[in-house]
Amino acid sequence: MLLSAIVATLAAAAAQSDGPAITVRGYAWAPFISPMGEPFRAKSTSDNTLALWFYQADRNRDGLLTPDEMRGDADRFFAILDLNHDNEIDPDELSHYEWEVAPEIQVNSKWRRARGDPAPPAKKEAVPHGKHDEWANVGWHGGGGNDLLEGAARYALLNMPQPVAAADADFNRGISLAEFRQAAIDRFNLLDSKRSGALSLADLAALVPVRPSKPPRAKPKKNAPDTRVGNSLPTGG
Repeated sequence: MLLSAIVATLAAAAAQSDGPAITVRGYAWAPFISPMGEPFRAKSTSDNTLALWFYQADRNRDGLLTPDEMRGDADRFFAILDLNHDNEIDPDELSHYEWEVAPEIQVNSKWRRARGDPAPPAKKEAVPHGKHDEWANVGWHGGGGNDLLEGAARYALLNMPQPVAAADADFNRGISLAEFRQAAIDRFNLLDSKRSGALSLADLAALVPVRPSKPPRAKPKKNAPDTRVGNSLPTGG
């Protein structure tokens, strides 16, 4: 309720200054992972996790995110991760991030179903004719194939499985404040494909990945030879 009220209030303020508020889909069983790796989790179906981060980062509430605001948001999150306040995120603090702050980014974790999405049907249907190759090329995380997105990328705007560790530019297993700030600017530029120097919520909403639906398996025909591995078993005669 509190998060909903905050988002509604901020959205109303943006609507008064720059037109109607923008509504995008929020996730309740999965977080939104900000470009710098911070998780934002919904508490109800009305919570918009992307907007929650956006309005927090948009410090002057003008409905646009700038490079300076992106860097300021990175500074704020860096202070949360830097537990011993030595201006560096060390391996222990990185481990704390992966296990305590945002465990959903772990590669072996499964996709979280979005609130309102129906559970998988109990009865599996056959793969539609002509779709076998299409399904085979996709692959699905946790379902016998490799997902196209891993870790934080499943819930983020950028394809970075571990966004905090990715800021380690010199690969010394420590992320300095300067590296984190530079990563914020670099990631802003990746998001700002039009090079406009500012990003709106609408610009970012289309970049949020959607959890794929697991393709149904085709039911094998009765007495059909097993062609999955090697040669089929002898049928007698």
